[in-house]
Amino acid sequence: MSGGRSNHVWRAGDMVVKFYRQGQNNPLFANDPVRERRVLQGLSGTGMAPRYLGHGHWDGRAWLIYSHMNGMPWQQDTAHVARLLGILHDQAGIDGLPEGINGSLALERQTQEILARCDTGAEMIRRLQPQGRVPALRTPCLIHGDPVPGNLLSHDGTLALIDWQCPQQGDPAEDLALFLSPAMQLLYRGEPLSVAEESAFARAYPDRRVVARYYALRPWFHWRMAAYCHWRGDLVARDLELAALQSIRPRTA
Repeated sequence: MSGGRSNHVWRAGDMVVKFYRQGQNNPLFANDPVRERRVLQGLSGTGMAPRYLGHGHWDGRAWLIYSHMNGMPWQQDTAHVARLLGILHDQAGIDGLPEGINGSLALERQTQEILARCDTGAEMIRRLQPQGRVPALRTPCLIHGDPVPGNLLSHDGTLALIDWQCPQQGDPAEDLALFLSPAMQLLYRGEPLSVAEESAFARAYPDRRVVARYYALRPWFHWRMAAYCHWRGDLVARDLELAALQSIRPRTA
């Protein structure tokens, strides 16, 4: 099947077989078969994720089988995505998931770790580090960790999330930031969201406190994504994130 960036995926009738690649060391998006299996089992019956069917190992590599969902990658209606994420973030926690990046200090540390992997050009991004502090959330929840357009499946008038390789008990604002990211929208949908689409998303997400937290952390989210895109060599996507970051930075005299 096309679309996967991390693993080999085949369709076999009404099943999907995922064969996980080894040796990846992505600083932002994990590729954990155990996490994916646990979430598919934990969300069974909700309609938000494919149905778990089986798992195992072959030739030292993990595989997972789950039900196939007929549909297309998400393209429009940001309000629908906001409502889906709101429902997800209200689900009970799932055992065995790691704690996610939480608060501006943790985002700073993660971004610096990403920039330390870059051979050139990192200093330009370092100089744009946001100022201030946003504390960690005291009550983290289940988050997808990669709710980009390619992982949102439109089917039968509704939406589901696929590719659960990096879920966490984390800050729900993280999911909002990843979906709204100009870079991720460009890479998966072909263009960033419009101002109207972003506004529709913010209005539709059911918890105003999470939306406010996203806006408070937005400079750090853009800064981190710019660093990640620079590390990957996606310079057009990086520049979109830097432009978004600089548009909300306070002006100096």
